[in-house]
Amino acid sequence: MSKGEFFKRFIFITIGAILMGVALEKFLVPYNIIDGGIAGISIMVSHLTSLPLSILLFVLNIPFLIIGYKQLGKGFAFSTLYGIAIMSLTTAMLHNSVPFPDDKLLAVLFGGMVLGMGVGLVIRYGGCLDGVEVISILISKKLKISVGNIIMVFNVVIFIIAGFVFEWSSAMYSMVTYYIAIKVIDIVVEGLNESKSVMIISNKYDEISQLIVDRLGRTTTLLHASGGYSGQDTKVIYCVVSRIELSKLKSIVQAADSNAFMAVESVADVVGGSFKESAH
Repeated sequence: MSKGEFFKRFIFITIGAILMGVALEKFLVPYNIIDGGIAGISIMVSHLTSLPLSILLFVLNIPFLIIGYKQLGKGFAFSTLYGIAIMSLTTAMLHNSVPFPDDKLLAVLFGGMVLGMGVGLVIRYGGCLDGVEVISILISKKLKISVGNIIMVFNVVIFIIAGFVFEWSSAMYSMVTYYIAIKVIDIVVEGLNESKSVMIISNKYDEISQLIVDRLGRTTTLLHASGGYSGQDTKVIYCVVSRIELSKLKSIVQAADSNAFMAVESVADVVGGSFKESAH
């Protein structure tokens, strides 16, 4: 990765993490509205114990990063750790500030939008802000269930618990916020395209193919090919990933072979096979 690319990733992950912190403290938490994943758990634990939300956001995410460190790779793990630290610091700085809107419905709508923009930026530039995604990738490998479905189950359970911790209206508002955030994440990360087909040309095709299976839980197809100039036989890796997984795929390929060639195309629809969309 060049210095320019590293600086760009640093800047946008910082902005994204700050936006999520703002969404939590200025829009959602004051009205007992939660996000999914570890953020939602942290908000409920903070409400029940009076422990600082900023500390809980950081501490509760760390175990998941440690567990998934080998699967994520150093770059992704560092980006995620940095993003979580900035998000936690932002919530600490804004904790005693006055909530921005004085209307709960506006808090849901704009909180979901700001949250989605923040998470989307971090995902787009190679990180994440929630340990549930990390553990979901690991569970997906073991149970052969899509990452998106696992995250959805986690969040449904969290929203049900929120109904008991706060009140059921807060749980329902939280679901609406989460839905808005998911839609905004989609737009920020890759626009409206549903999936990406990727062709990868590298001498390390076996290694890269196995890394994609191990780290993303996606199947790959090896296509026999011949170099137009060299005439040497080789294999081309073909796979289809969700928009959210694309940045992770790029990191995996570049870490294995910095000279690898990748061609990415938009896929309007995927029918059949084992492909299922991941969700945040």
